[in-house]
Amino acid sequence: MSEPVFITGASGFIGGKLAERLLADGRSVRVLARRPLPELARRGAEVVPGDLHDRAALDRGCAGAATVFHVAGRVGVWGPAADFFRVNVEGTRCVVAACQRAAVPRLVHTSSPSVVFNGGDLAGVDESAPLCTEAPCAYPTSKAAAERLLRAANSPTLATVSLRPHLVWGPGDQNVVPRVLALARRGRLRIVGAGRNLVDCTHITNVVDAHVLAEQALARCHLLGDKSTARDPRGRAYFITNGEPVVLWEWINELLRGLDLPPVTRHVSLRRAYAAGAVLEAVWRVLPLTGEPPMTRFVAKELATDHWFNLGAARRDLGYAPQVTMAAGTADLLAHYRATGRF
Repeated sequence: MSEPVFITGASGFIGGKLAERLLADGRSVRVLARRPLPELARRGAEVVPGDLHDRAALDRGCAGAATVFHVAGRVGVWGPAADFFRVNVEGTRCVVAACQRAAVPRLVHTSSPSVVFNGGDLAGVDESAPLCTEAPCAYPTSKAAAERLLRAANSPTLATVSLRPHLVWGPGDQNVVPRVLALARRGRLRIVGAGRNLVDCTHITNVVDAHVLAEQALARCHLLGDKSTARDPRGRAYFITNGEPVVLWEWINELLRGLDLPPVTRHVSLRRAYAAGAVLEAVWRVLPLTGEPPMTRFVAKELATDHWFNLGAARRDLGYAPQVTMAAGTADLLAHYRATGRF
């Protein structure tokens, strides 16, 4: 596939790695960015200055594009709900409208498994799980609302699909693993709950593969016109993981031991962590304080419950098969950290 693509969120981990992959494949790539991206520009990407609410920038990026990868979003577990909805919902609405104005045939949206957050264990759930409407923070509900927009926007002229990668990690990650390591170095990391919860993680290479496969699946459907098949991804969402649930705290301790850091052994009950999160959230709102509280209700739940997902639909419809295993990816990440000294 050689048609040009437009990527939002290329300054982030997933969007940046996706842009690098497509450029390496010889694709013509445009990226939307609020700041200069000299490395991607040197590789041949056209950087379009602007944000998700800049109509002119979106129109420039979408013009002539065969596929738009909408990766940009507001992430995090803390902040005003209005900020999350402005970026994740209204920003997505702006991207959809730009695709429609430019007659872009394909739109691949980066969502999150947190859209099915229910406060309890998510063990082997599939895409039939309902989208959440309430959560202790605005990220899950705003991403769920964005998915609803994508589903409604799917049409004979604009094929849409949403991908839900879970806990994306690998060399270049500035969020998931580095934050855990920073807390561990400061002695602020505690095992929440019994410490036996199973969690799916997703290596960045597998996440990028899933985006490319989703584009290819939509392109195949385009050739079929309005005909639907059993493997038709249009208007659907898919969980994307490594397909190897790990005991979360065992994996974290494997990383710590690999970097000669002391393992986490101290526990705090989910009830206490959740209560502490509620108190800290209230303090941060009333004072108000900058940054994120050291614990929130959402984080307490995420750290103590199962979060692993059924990949059957992604395997069937997208041809998705994780290429980088947890063992190989972990060894590579530890080697990267040792070589760079940045962890």
